[in-house]
Amino acid sequence: MKGADAALGAAGLAAFLALCEAVPRLGLVDEDYFPPAGRVADALGRELSDGAFWSALGDTLTGWALGLAIAVSAGVLAGVLIAVVPYLREATASTIEFLRPIPSVALIPLAVLLYGTELRSVLLLVVYASFWQVLIQVLYGVRDVDPVAEETARSYGLGTWARVRHVLWPTALPYVMTGVRLAAAVALILAVTAELVIGAPGLGARIAVAQTSQAVPEMYALIVVTGVLGLLINVGARSVERRALAWHQSVRGEVAV
Repeated sequence: MKGADAALGAAGLAAFLALCEAVPRLGLVDEDYFPPAGRVADALGRELSDGAFWSALGDTLTGWALGLAIAVSAGVLAGVLIAVVPYLREATASTIEFLRPIPSVALIPLAVLLYGTELRSVLLLVVYASFWQVLIQVLYGVRDVDPVAEETARSYGLGTWARVRHVLWPTALPYVMTGVRLAAAVALILAVTAELVIGAPGLGARIAVAQTSQAVPEMYALIVVTGVLGLLINVGARSVERRALAWHQSVRGEVAV
């Protein structure tokens, strides 16, 4: 079944590439704005042979990885703290609901004002956007804890952190992994957006330079790279999620199927 799915996926990709090649060749769109897939592939080959491209890729991955690590750590710690401290959830609910909907791109002027085009500007946007993905999932996981299990743990004399480890964490972990997977994708989007708008070093800045210099095939090639990067991050996040939740019934059922 998996082999058939892979074959269908490859066929769909081949059809899409053929369409991208044919549409500009047939004159349906201007090649100056939408070059054929062959020209984009040639531009991609040139990018891969350019050391500056790999440096930009490293800058993007650095901002993504550092921002994601900070956001996940802060989101998990804040979520657990809110869960175990009495009345803290009620005290922070309105603040969370106020801050969470603020678009991260609205913070770009603040990031530029504070840090200019440095890596810290990228981190500010990445951490802010990714943090909420993790925190909200942790709070959902805490809400899903079985009250009977919680009371049983209390009756056996388990302390706060023992209850967190043996009751809260196993219940919340599937939600945490979902939050991490969502945060990984959001972190990449914000990293590239920050580079594109602010001009911080990375793939986004390289895309902006290609666009302003009318290097359209190179621009599309770099966009393809960001798409592939997002796909790899999603696949990697799902793989980590399956490994971390190998004991969970949802993953066991998925493997059985």
